[in-house]
Amino acid sequence: MLLDIVLFVVSLGVLIYASDRFIAAAESIGLSLGVSPFIIGVTIVAFGTSLPELATSIASVFAGNSQIVIGNVVGSNITNILLVLGLTAFIGKDILLDFDVMDVDMPLLLVSAFLLYFVIGDLHVSIFEAILLLFCLGLFLYNSLGSGRDDDSEKSKVSAVTYLTVVIAGVFVFLGAKYTITAISSISEAMGIGEDVIALTAVALGTSLPEVMVSIAAARRGKHAIAVGNVLGSNIFNTYAVTGIPALIGTIVIPPDTINFSTPFMIFVTIIFAFMCITRKISRWEGVTLLVLYAFFLGETFQRGI
Repeated sequence: MLLDIVLFVVSLGVLIYASDRFIAAAESIGLSLGVSPFIIGVTIVAFGTSLPELATSIASVFAGNSQIVIGNVVGSNITNILLVLGLTAFIGKDILLDFDVMDVDMPLLLVSAFLLYFVIGDLHVSIFEAILLLFCLGLFLYNSLGSGRDDDSEKSKVSAVTYLTVVIAGVFVFLGAKYTITAISSISEAMGIGEDVIALTAVALGTSLPEVMVSIAAARRGKHAIAVGNVLGSNIFNTYAVTGIPALIGTIVIPPDTINFSTPFMIFVTIIFAFMCITRKISRWEGVTLLVLYAFFLGETFQRGI
């Protein structure tokens, strides 16, 4: 099992590093096209930081371990809100919002959370439901990019190397995801722990590391809107794309406990996130509360899975 753990750590590291390179290159391309920095954070950066979740979910379907998909989505969304925002608020002391997320973005996030619950409520994601999820993602991107064009921004040219980086990084994201799933299967079998539990905890934490790094870095630079926008965009992308695309490729197995505990808990923490944003400020103590809730989630998940 030691070799499986080493494979898991190395492949997950490759996955995260390749995703980081992909994000940087995609952000440069977005700036060169005149897209505003905030919209880049909500869309391009959010897409990039969610790339590990998408890659591991697609790889799990091809490997016949599709029960990882929903656990990955739900676990990552919970981790983004509780761990990413919690650490960002704690380290950055306070998260100050200079824009109204309750206007459009937060309602879209709440809708995506409830929609996911109803989609997987029958323990099945149909082709129609997968198309519906991707259609909703298209509407979100159209609304964000349509209102995010910044024609007055200073555009910069990007070299062919930047476009090549996107392609090469994408290949390594796929390889990292493939071997991460292989390692997860072996570790869960050796430890007698369900793969869905590993997905809700270890995989969700590992694939959320890009969100952690991006949000903390943004908060330290005083770009609190980017930190919150990254979590919002990542969770919406996770729900729609990371569920919808694998469902188009193959059948997704949904563990019953996902309906009984983890998905309702995800909706609960999303509502808490919304209430925190009403005042346009997430305090340090609220960040501590989020971290405590994350510790509770981990403990409850392992207790249910063992």
